[in-house]
Amino acid sequence: MASVSAPLVMRIVASSIQIAGRAGRIIRDVMAKGDLGIVEKGKDDLQTEADRSAQRCIVASLTKLFPGVTIIGEEGSSDLKVPDDWIISDFNSEFLERNTCPDALRQVKESDLVIWVDPLDGTGEYTQGFLERVTVLIGISVNDRAVGGIIHQPYFSTDSKEFGRTIWGVKDIGTGGFVPENAPSDRFIVTTTRSHSNAVVQAALDALSPDEILKVGGAGYKVLQLLEGKAHAYVFASAGCKKWDTCAPEAVLEAQGGMLTDILGRHYRYGSDVSYPNACGVLGTAKGISHDEILAKLPESVKQAMNKTT
Repeated sequence: MASVSAPLVMRIVASSIQIAGRAGRIIRDVMAKGDLGIVEKGKDDLQTEADRSAQRCIVASLTKLFPGVTIIGEEGSSDLKVPDDWIISDFNSEFLERNTCPDALRQVKESDLVIWVDPLDGTGEYTQGFLERVTVLIGISVNDRAVGGIIHQPYFSTDSKEFGRTIWGVKDIGTGGFVPENAPSDRFIVTTTRSHSNAVVQAALDALSPDEILKVGGAGYKVLQLLEGKAHAYVFASAGCKKWDTCAPEAVLEAQGGMLTDILGRHYRYGSDVSYPNACGVLGTAKGISHDEILAKLPESVKQAMNKTT
């Protein structure tokens, strides 16, 4: 079987595609039952039963398949005694059959890897009914750098009324699970935070003079807007994000030809020893958009406010 002989990174991506879909079903099940079990972790920082259960599913499944890999989840340590049907042990055969592992990733060992898990990105959106913006994020880093990612939308639907869509990306392979689109060439559209704005965030937006600003929650959903041609740039000059918010989106966006860095143009590190907050904000650009040109337009006052160690 391809899953047995495939390099480690390829097996992790192929299993994460399946696991993310199961986590998405858990998220829908919690919503359908009506009791979200909301806990307030901090100011504007909520956790629901869906966050907790989806993470237990993801971490338990990945731990069983890859016991030597470091896994860091947003909700902290998880009880891995989960229902049997939450344990996903199969691999996405289509991914393995259609893609070849890049040479640079063939010899990767479990000790080189960290998997970053955001079981429900956009919890505020989830509790307020903006369900299409909710994503499950599984990011794969090798030697500090994001190289692979899965973005699952539990509430994505088509005319068939089947819920769920899983997008994947691996650097030097590309992306799958969606149809990439280019944003309009006659206007400049920026996506940014819906609920975490401040004077520095606004100053960065003002400096770019966008024709339209899309204010939505969830880092995963913002990057989807870049991938699908709804926005040219994702601009957030604040320390609100964490590593589990951006690892998977960065990998998918860059596999598609875009770029994601901090506000100073530096890539975040995703090793096991890094601090979790993305202290220097986020700047994402779609394929074909000059990251450097947008960086150059940001005021020095914004860059100075964000000039903190990563």
